[in-house]
Amino acid sequence: MSKHTILCVDDEIDNVEALERLFRKKYTVLKATSGKQALEVLDEHPGQLALIITDQRMPEMTGVEFLEKTLESHPETVRILLTGYTDLESVISAVNKGQIFRYITKPWDPVDLSNTVDHAVERFTIGQELKVKNDELAKALEELKSLDVAKSNFMILINHELKTPLTSILSFSALLSESSLADEDKLMVNRISRSAERLKSLVDDVLLVVRAETNQLKIDVQNVSFSEFDELPKEVSHLLNQKHLTVNNSINPAGVKADVRLVKQIMQRLIHNAAKFGQDGSQIEVHVQPEGGLMRFSVSNRGPHLSPRVVDKIMKPFYIDEDVMHHSTGTGLGLTICQAILKAHQSQLQFKNTDQGVLVFFELPLA
Repeated sequence: MSKHTILCVDDEIDNVEALERLFRKKYTVLKATSGKQALEVLDEHPGQLALIITDQRMPEMTGVEFLEKTLESHPETVRILLTGYTDLESVISAVNKGQIFRYITKPWDPVDLSNTVDHAVERFTIGQELKVKNDELAKALEELKSLDVAKSNFMILINHELKTPLTSILSFSALLSESSLADEDKLMVNRISRSAERLKSLVDDVLLVVRAETNQLKIDVQNVSFSEFDELPKEVSHLLNQKHLTVNNSINPAGVKADVRLVKQIMQRLIHNAAKFGQDGSQIEVHVQPEGGLMRFSVSNRGPHLSPRVVDKIMKPFYIDEDVMHHSTGTGLGLTICQAILKAHQSQLQFKNTDQGVLVFFELPLA
């Protein structure tokens, strides 16, 4: 490891040499006998300088005046002022103009001065490390900004390049389905329509997540109340019927501050999730009740408990629990979308294992 460099300035050559003898084992020592000469030395050594030690009372240029001139060329260098005088005015001037680290009177104590110099160099080292970290953080911030721009561009791309042809596919398949077609042709048109609807749903889900991640998700917060969550999508209703599941609603009519459309979307997704993992023939409990000054929305199902590791996995985008080689359904975005919507509401999903299964809930402020 290379030595740090320090500059010693005093108009008395004996003092400069004494300082060199004191510090030359630990540091690379530069010397000057006037402020003018010291500035020339600095010009000759434009690299990193850890410390400047200078006398205050020198002809032509005082120590404070010299230190003030070094602020622009060596702003990060630590400064120590030596003087045989202890007048308060010099101290104040040195602190305000020269930005000194310490003020030491002559004659100095070698041990005290050595400790002070070691602390000053340590401060310089920490400052350099902090500067590197700040530069790394600034670079990371720029990369994040670039990533946000990329996400926004991606969102524009999906909106235009995917949704436009999708609209055409859905429109023309709808027209075809209304025309006179053979049974086999109708089957193919129906499959085209279902696949296009599924792709449209995926596009909408991805857009919602990207909007939330780039803080572009618009929410319409109002004082609203809920009475039921029975308007479930066809795929959720089909799954409930297929597994002989029933939904039991227990909803307090008190109002909350939220975007009603987005909260309903969260509840539909949580009920869908509960249906996927619930035991056949069991009941899904949906509760909306006040809890400690907030309104708690919860969905619980009977089924296996979730470990923290599994919760972490299913909260990540595009997590699919089934084997993708066996035609699994779903995009793995359900809970990610719920979390994104709740983040915009300053809330979050929480999971709790119960005696009979799993409880998922979130809380919103009362109206």
